[in-house]
Amino acid sequence: MRAGLVVWPRESLLGGEATMPSRDIDTGSVELLAKQDGGVLTLTLNRPAARNAMTGAMIEALSRQLELAEADSSVRCVVLTGAGKGFCAGGDVKGMASASEDDGSALLIDEFIAAQRRAQHATAGRLFKMPKPTLAVINGAAAGAGLSLALACDLRIMSSAAVLTTAFAKVGLSGDWGGTYYMTQLVGPAKAREFYYLSDRVDAASALSLGLTNWLCAPDELDVKAAEVAGRLAAGPGVAFRYMKENLNRALPGGHDDCLDVEATHHVHCFATEDNKSAVEAFIAKREPVFGGR
Repeated sequence: MRAGLVVWPRESLLGGEATMPSRDIDTGSVELLAKQDGGVLTLTLNRPAARNAMTGAMIEALSRQLELAEADSSVRCVVLTGAGKGFCAGGDVKGMASASEDDGSALLIDEFIAAQRRAQHATAGRLFKMPKPTLAVINGAAAGAGLSLALACDLRIMSSAAVLTTAFAKVGLSGDWGGTYYMTQLVGPAKAREFYYLSDRVDAASALSLGLTNWLCAPDELDVKAAEVAGRLAAGPGVAFRYMKENLNRALPGGHDDCLDVEATHHVHCFATEDNKSAVEAFIAKREPVFGGR
């Protein structure tokens, strides 16, 4: 062995893929499923009846699994997807409405902002900055913070039946989980403003033409395509991928971390507005909101 040269065992470079069996991982929450197959870790948001709307338990479990995946050399690619017919509907609007009525659990606004910042950096931020490839498999609607999580990943595969929407304006919120940063980098500032201000639905074909997804598949071909792409990423040069990702992230204009922090502050302040309260009531009643600008 030459001085200064460390030679790692071949099995450690491959993440144990040749001998590692497929295994289910206990995430500590039924709202997040985790399975590792060779070097591919698949995390599945698991509230199908609610289109995988995010809850505190889901966010906490996702944060923990991403932290573990980043440090685990056997994980060479992370896949994020949703159970059932949806990818992720974003925040649980009905759950947030119930929580706002419980004065005993209310946080001071500064505590709320700090918690929001931590959660965003631990989920979307970690998907974006993790030194290994991340892949979103968008099997159904991705909205609000759910769309932000998908856009935080390095690559995306989308079902032809899926749709994307920022959705925030419809409930009087400014946007969170890094979506304003990721969307602007992917489609440019003018389109990003259009999607955030108007909250229109973007179908799969439009998403592909705009660069919001890398691949488009028929619903029954999605799993096969996801396995193919994730397998190629897991079998690729992990060290080179790490540095490629850092190079590519550094090449982007603007401050990622600063954007996530400002997003969290603005989003939390929007929760205190009359517009948000009336929009949440309209959402639950399934009617169009009326905004007063207050």
